[in-house]
Amino acid sequence: MTFGNVTQVARAVSVCAALAGFGSASFAQDPPIPDRFKQLANSEFKNDYPVPATTNSLLDELYFQRAVMVYHWALPAVNMYAMKEGADKAYGQGYNVMSIWKKRLDAKTLITTPNSDVIYGVGFLDVAKDGPMVIDAPPNLQAILDDYWQRPIEGPTVDGRKYLGDVGQPGPDKGKGGKYLVLPPGYKGQVPKGYYVYHSRTNGVFVFLRGFFDRPDNLGPAVKNMEGIKIYPLGKSASAKPMQFPDVSGIAVNMVPPPDGSYFDMLNRFIQSEVTDYPSSEYMRGVAASIGIVKGQDFAPTPRQKEMLDLAARTAWKMAKVVATEQFPKMPGAKWYNNRQWWGHIRDGGKNFGKPIDDFNYMVPGADYIDIDPQLHMFINYYAMSPGMGTSVPGVGSKYLVGAKDADGDYLVGDGNYTLTLPPNIPAKNFWSVTLYDPVTAAGLDNGQPFPSLNSRDNPVKNADGSTTLYFGPAAPAGKEKNWMKTVPGKGWFTLLRLYGPEKPFFDQAWVPGDFQKVR
Repeated sequence: MTFGNVTQVARAVSVCAALAGFGSASFAQDPPIPDRFKQLANSEFKNDYPVPATTNSLLDELYFQRAVMVYHWALPAVNMYAMKEGADKAYGQGYNVMSIWKKRLDAKTLITTPNSDVIYGVGFLDVAKDGPMVIDAPPNLQAILDDYWQRPIEGPTVDGRKYLGDVGQPGPDKGKGGKYLVLPPGYKGQVPKGYYVYHSRTNGVFVFLRGFFDRPDNLGPAVKNMEGIKIYPLGKSASAKPMQFPDVSGIAVNMVPPPDGSYFDMLNRFIQSEVTDYPSSEYMRGVAASIGIVKGQDFAPTPRQKEMLDLAARTAWKMAKVVATEQFPKMPGAKWYNNRQWWGHIRDGGKNFGKPIDDFNYMVPGADYIDIDPQLHMFINYYAMSPGMGTSVPGVGSKYLVGAKDADGDYLVGDGNYTLTLPPNIPAKNFWSVTLYDPVTAAGLDNGQPFPSLNSRDNPVKNADGSTTLYFGPAAPAGKEKNWMKTVPGKGWFTLLRLYGPEKPFFDQAWVPGDFQKVR
């Protein structure tokens, strides 16, 4: 099959907007429909059949649009696979390798919205290659097990509670330590007793650890606790490879999903390594096949198709970013507050926003389809959720507020100066933090400071009334250095305000943070 002029694919940018959910957007005054839509609809047919130019141009459109669809559909998986491939290359691979940012995670690590104010550890298992895997969790561990579509792995029901993905303190061992057994997809063998059993739906398993420290100069206890984890194939504890805990702080590595045509090469590698338990499996596997990605077959696009795929990936990436910053925040239930610019990772219908997360496939409550814009918003900029992370029990878990705009609704830019005031008695039982991110990679903003974040344990100076004002800009205001975060001229930025152990005043909105204010 041949395809027409590549320049014609530019028309598909707005056509594909409907695939990203833009068709539901509302405007104060609807703009006119672009002529390119009319050109497509009025493509020439002669004697009820397409003329050659129509055949070429519409096949181009179809190939392009399907590539955009595949990019968006596969984003949860490619987001995860990019982390795996980046970590394997930079840190080493194997079930026994648990990479830990022992000196905290700085802007050299390109990973979507990491937190520099906790200790991270990541590991990647292959239960197809190594079989059922035992995770021996030490006491006080905090961990998540996700499959490679970023679904928390289904665990046991204990005392009437179903566990999904959570291990350690938020898991069934409740911080006392215990042995977890992760089974491969479709496992038919015997399951021994004495384990918390988790059933993965993919061959790949993501092991995500978080360690908490009390002071920035006292990271050792958190690291030591994380290094207490042991991972080995079932029945092979004595012959297993010894655990490795490389310190990966300060190592430059790219672990974000590609914004160009290499995305489809990465997706193909993922599909070749995985079972076919994909969301919207049969239809979307067909769409992927239509652009040449089929399990068990070589992916060999022609040079022209590669150019088309690159254009489609670049367009799909930009569409996802538009959804994340423009479409999603306008959806019902996306914003934390009606009179503020802060929004969240998910939406659930306004006042009930703080309820526990029950569905990690982003299904619309009471419906039979996926809420595609919130899912796209999540996986272009974030990763790894679980019930333990999303709990809304006061004093437990954490909550995340996303800010990319100032009080006037303008994007935050590195050339400007801003203030953010947090009212007194910030409702975070454990601590709070503010982190700056790069809108392109969603990784920490490379601003030249040791870490692109500031948290309550840094002891920022409070105002006389007990509130805390933070300052953002290229240079610190005189006397405000302790409360200042550096921005980069010529670059935008966004932030996450994290509350660890969020308390009741947050949930009932008795405490409401300010918006970013321009310093004029």
